[in-house]
Amino acid sequence: MSKNKDKKPVKVAFPHMGTISICWAAALRKMGIEPYIPPYTSKKTLSYGTKNSPEAICLPYKLILGNFIEAIEGGADYVAMITSPGICRLGEYGKSIKNVLLDLGYDANFIELNLYNGFKGMWDFLYQLTEDKNPITIIRAINIAVRKVFALDEIENFYSYYRAREIKIGDSEKAYKKALNYIDKADSTKELKKALKQGLKEIAQVKIDTDKDVLHVDLTGEIFLVLDPFANQYIEKELGKMGVQTRRSLTVSGFLKDAIIPKMCKKGETHLERAFRMAKPYLMRDIGGDALECISDVMYASEKGTDGLIHVSPFTCMPEIMSQNIFPKMREDINLPILSLIMDEQTGKAGYLTRLEAFVDLMRRKKQRLKLQNSSEEKVPQKV
Repeated sequence: MSKNKDKKPVKVAFPHMGTISICWAAALRKMGIEPYIPPYTSKKTLSYGTKNSPEAICLPYKLILGNFIEAIEGGADYVAMITSPGICRLGEYGKSIKNVLLDLGYDANFIELNLYNGFKGMWDFLYQLTEDKNPITIIRAINIAVRKVFALDEIENFYSYYRAREIKIGDSEKAYKKALNYIDKADSTKELKKALKQGLKEIAQVKIDTDKDVLHVDLTGEIFLVLDPFANQYIEKELGKMGVQTRRSLTVSGFLKDAIIPKMCKKGETHLERAFRMAKPYLMRDIGGDALECISDVMYASEKGTDGLIHVSPFTCMPEIMSQNIFPKMREDINLPILSLIMDEQTGKAGYLTRLEAFVDLMRRKKQRLKLQNSSEEKVPQKV
């Protein structure tokens, strides 16, 4: 229910995963529910989650639990968790986290959102919170959330271009945060279009070096770590400082195209459809998590001439461990530098940055070597 006997608004919280809070908050507001956005993930959040989690559980689980603890202590009445069926452990995380919260004595309602049920999953979730059967209200709520997801991914891609070329480090990040604020405040489709245009214009004002020799790197792996800056130790920001433009192979908009958006409304091949096509012959079926997508992302990056690919995954994630064990075989067939980074609460910043710098140096030397080879071939006189 969205309100209790005293007519006090119910506060609903989701865990953080990058900028996704902007989207779900918009949907809740459309339904007359007050979104509670917990403090952005920090070392304090991680300590809460690590302290109350099994040692061998993955980093996303610990961060989500920490988010929930902070949300409940901040006054949230509901904590909502995305769940999934099948062979990924994510499907069991909801039950486990609910039991942990009960054992800790936290009095909050736990609710799960099954996005893998598509439009129906979101409909059922919003109905459970409000018992509002008005289809127009629910459709408007889902519509604004989905549109914000696509707007944010467009902003992210634009930001990545400017971040790698900015003259003064930090200027593009300031503009990006303003753009996020514009998107967050938009309450209708019309306002969102204006906000997106304004956000792109804000970033476009950043002074850049258009002649800079920029590297292009695809980022793949477990989707939570790909999307959440704290979880991946701000990898895209660090790469931007090194003159690297990143592209996220896994995005929320890409996921929605497979899970939510009707087939008749889709344009072109979706990420999952591409995954089943391009992962062969290295991986013939889905083995859980984002493993199938990761294998196909390597092939896709190689095919389009990307300078390198970085695979980020949480420690103990079995699907991603399988991916990493397939990469050596793939390297025999393609000429693409691949860096695998495994994250947990023990990952140190210094060693992590050293590996990134070495990888960027490797890609630059490879790119220069290819230029020299191409230049030499052009100078060789053709036989008459």
